[in-house]
Amino acid sequence: MKTFKNLLKVEFKRIFSNGVLMAIFFAAPIGYGIIFGYVYQQAKVLDLPIVIVDQDQSPTTDMIIDAFMDNEGLLVKDVRSTPGNLLEEMPIEQYAAVVTLPVGFEKDVLQKRHPEIRVDLNMANILNANTASNNINMVLMTLNAGMEIEGLKKQGMHPDQAKASYETFKINFNKLYNSAGNYVNFMLPGILAAIMQQIIFLAVALAFSRDFEDGYFASLVEKKKSALYLILLKATPFLIMLPFIWFVVAMYFPYFKITADIFNFPMLVLTVLLTLASMMIGMLFSVAIPNQLKATELLMVISTPAFILSGFTWPTEAIPGWITGVAQFIPVTQFLSGFRRIAFYGGDLASIASEIRILSLITVVAFVAMVLLLQFKVNKTAKKQSLVVEG
Repeated sequence: MKTFKNLLKVEFKRIFSNGVLMAIFFAAPIGYGIIFGYVYQQAKVLDLPIVIVDQDQSPTTDMIIDAFMDNEGLLVKDVRSTPGNLLEEMPIEQYAAVVTLPVGFEKDVLQKRHPEIRVDLNMANILNANTASNNINMVLMTLNAGMEIEGLKKQGMHPDQAKASYETFKINFNKLYNSAGNYVNFMLPGILAAIMQQIIFLAVALAFSRDFEDGYFASLVEKKKSALYLILLKATPFLIMLPFIWFVVAMYFPYFKITADIFNFPMLVLTVLLTLASMMIGMLFSVAIPNQLKATELLMVISTPAFILSGFTWPTEAIPGWITGVAQFIPVTQFLSGFRRIAFYGGDLASIASEIRILSLITVVAFVAMVLLLQFKVNKTAKKQSLVVEG
């Protein structure tokens, strides 16, 4: 036990003497969490710039322009009578849409000719385009209904009857789980989980690869020739420090007012399994690739597309089967799947049984492979040492 404590002190010194490792392990989750939290703090997209081309310049089109100006999701940057060079302006000014009210619009409305309002969307940013489209459609549909009802009233129909005649049926949308459409609730948890997987991968990838590079591994083998002992030695500092990092990450939820239930036992189980699975994969790469740079580069290949492939923001049904099959064995994929069931749907351990099973499988397979490979390298190093002593 005394030997283990002494070696553990050395491990902590080696970890804290590595500036890159410290930046990855502490600065990345704290810094990125703050940055991304404030990026999405507004919660939803507001004030998307649009241009209105009013070719009619009538009281009716003035009313439509006023309605657009009152919409919080849209910002009327310019109202003009002619289009001008909008195709040249759009990339520079980043207009989300251009709404064109044609000549004779009011006259056609009054004469029931059903004039057409043209909306040109900037599809370079699909999120902005969809948000702008929804807001524009909401404004125009509301006005359309209002004009139709007013027309019926002018024909002598009672206001209640006019409204009933236009509204054949009503639609009532009941938004569940994220009723405000809050982007902090939607995006930040997934991003934080992907960041945590990545920093665990990269930090633990240096555990053995650094020892192979600077020769410290041979010193460890002289003291202990057990792969299990060395794995425990390398894992212990991270198992001590990671709860602190996870605590900091968890505090972003109340700080940014994320309405997700994460402080419960099923979430603790899921978090522990993500941590262990990521550690085992990172340490396996660290043992298999005795070069710090190559080990971290290969782990980056896994972690970089993990968030996209996880199905958290893009439905897995739209991803080819062979890609989703591979993605199932990236720890964060299972974590995010379970996270949504627990944090938003109120699930329990039974609801994430599949995720628990796969994360446990990843952990066990990576651990066994690491033990076998590390023991082989320990035996190989010990054999070299004995040959040197005998020589």
